[in-house]
Amino acid sequence: MKKKALITGIAGQDGSYLTEHLLSLGYEVHGIVRRHSVAENQNHRLHKYGLGENVHAYYGDLLDYPSLVRVVSQVMPDEIYNLGAMSHVRVSFDMPSFTIQTNALGVLHLLEVYRTICPNAKFYQASSSEMFGNSVDDDGFQRLTTPMNPVSPYGCAKVMGYNLVRHYRHAYGLHACNGILFNHESPRRGSNFVTNKVVKGAVAIKKGLQENLELGNMDSYRDWGHSQDYVRAMHMIINHDVADEFIVATGEAHSVRDLCDTVFTKLGMDYRDYVVQNPKYMRPEELKYLKGDSSKSREVLGWTPEFTFETLLDDMIERWQNEL
Repeated sequence: MKKKALITGIAGQDGSYLTEHLLSLGYEVHGIVRRHSVAENQNHRLHKYGLGENVHAYYGDLLDYPSLVRVVSQVMPDEIYNLGAMSHVRVSFDMPSFTIQTNALGVLHLLEVYRTICPNAKFYQASSSEMFGNSVDDDGFQRLTTPMNPVSPYGCAKVMGYNLVRHYRHAYGLHACNGILFNHESPRRGSNFVTNKVVKGAVAIKKGLQENLELGNMDSYRDWGHSQDYVRAMHMIINHDVADEFIVATGEAHSVRDLCDTVFTKLGMDYRDYVVQNPKYMRPEELKYLKGDSSKSREVLGWTPEFTFETLLDDMIERWQNEL
């Protein structure tokens, strides 16, 4: 009998890649999608990449407890992947209440449904490097022992979700685990996220479709990997013998300035001729530096990334060269 996986956030970047990965492993994949006023936007990634016909989709929301009860009772999954979230850190400053409700209370809702309906299933929570805030160990890395001092509503909510998963594991003996994923991108990333914004903007400038690119903080550093690599890690984490916490990261940090330089250079341009800073894209409190120590994931799970920073950007550039 096929294993059944239930994915919240299935229509997002990670949800679509995880769906592909699980289908390739022979899973029966179920997903919760939020109703959208524009029907085409509800699960466009799934249909665009030919996944829609292979997925069982249900309307629901992490903030609508009855819908979670209905879907989980109907599916009775073997594995639950909670990828649903208000995922844009900058926007979390504009929508703090919604962010806290979705990214913290939503986790509690799903954990309660999991505990009461299918406690023998396995549960994966998409935790985030934003939980660390500006805490960095002396050697320049964040690891599981690094203090969590978030600097955004998004990060604060993710810390609560992270701790709720740990609490439910210890209190109720559930196989509930956290994957602390550092920044991961892909051609499927929304173009309001800085990596895809830079790549799309640079390709548009190269093609004469726009004149410049407006960005916020150019000197924040992030540890950027590819979503395809990171969803493989999710599956490894949830299926590890012992439910636990794992960091997934490349261990390399690049600034937004480095990102711009690399992308524009690949396209034969100098970013300094086109990129301008706009204060409206700055965060009220900036997270300056993220670089993850994923040695536990590599040694215990055997996970290694296949993409490099360069090949990640090549993959993203190819998309916009074909679509613009």
